[in-house]
Amino acid sequence: MEIFRWLNDQLLRMDWLAYLVRLLVEDVFGLDMASRIGGSLHFFIYDVIKIFILLSVLIFAISWVQSYFPPERTRRILAGMQGFRANVMGALLGTVTPFCSCSSIPLFIGFTSSGLPLAVTFSFLISSPLVDLASMVLLASIFNWSIALAYVAVGIVLAVLGGALIGQARMERYVEAFVTQHKVLDLPQEQLSLRDRLGYARKQVAEIIRKVWLYILIGVGIGAAIHNWIPADLITALIGRDHWWSVPLAALVGVPMYADIFGTLPIAEVLVAKGVGLGTVLAFMMAVTALSLPSLIMLKKVVKAPLLALFFAIVVVGIMVIGYLFNTFTYLFL
Repeated sequence: MEIFRWLNDQLLRMDWLAYLVRLLVEDVFGLDMASRIGGSLHFFIYDVIKIFILLSVLIFAISWVQSYFPPERTRRILAGMQGFRANVMGALLGTVTPFCSCSSIPLFIGFTSSGLPLAVTFSFLISSPLVDLASMVLLASIFNWSIALAYVAVGIVLAVLGGALIGQARMERYVEAFVTQHKVLDLPQEQLSLRDRLGYARKQVAEIIRKVWLYILIGVGIGAAIHNWIPADLITALIGRDHWWSVPLAALVGVPMYADIFGTLPIAEVLVAKGVGLGTVLAFMMAVTALSLPSLIMLKKVVKAPLLALFFAIVVVGIMVIGYLFNTFTYLFL
């Protein structure tokens, strides 16, 4: 256990990096770590470097694995399954695809047009932006492994149940006609060499970093400001864990935002430290990643209002239930 704890502290939490940044702030910049400016600067530099290092390594590894599961192969795997098992597989495959909610929409169109049930495609659509291996490791680096694993578990459950409920509603008629009429080419999987897969992984790292770097900087900047400039009493008075409205408020506030989970993690870290309930923070993160306004607008182009409303309602209610459960059982994780 001691070796595991040491590896976790050095590889995930990067205590060595925190120490080096502390030396930079105190010895080079001449700032007191106890001051607001010094503390904010340390938080910002440390979190930005840590997130970019972890994100690059994780996306590279995940993309290399993902090179064996292109969208066409994923579709074939799902096409051979039926019922609840297909929902579970759709949700699990979503966890190994590091897509944001907007990037998942084209895959949703491809899966639906190829004849996959709505239940399966919506399980994938919910899971893909909400839960992935990179977010699990980053959550562990900020909080701990029990929270990270619990977050992944409830995210998969939400994806499976959400997809299953949509499937039971029999709402295929509310999918736009052009989606079902679109023809998908059934091409054989390209045989890639190791060099090709590594090249693909490098390109994925560059592409994803290019997409999320600004959100990471903004998220860490907001986290640094909350951490050192906004009193804890003010935050807990507004969205403290004792207020019943904190979870629905966090979920609804997260919807208009468009950010990756990597940009929301630094904010989540500070809010928990300030006394905000763990479930409230996770509800905010889930709403931002699974129900961002741009993704809902894009989804409106391919499904009609009743299906979109059902999808939104199921995910919002699921997020709030998860939030209340985590707030109730926080003592099990912290």
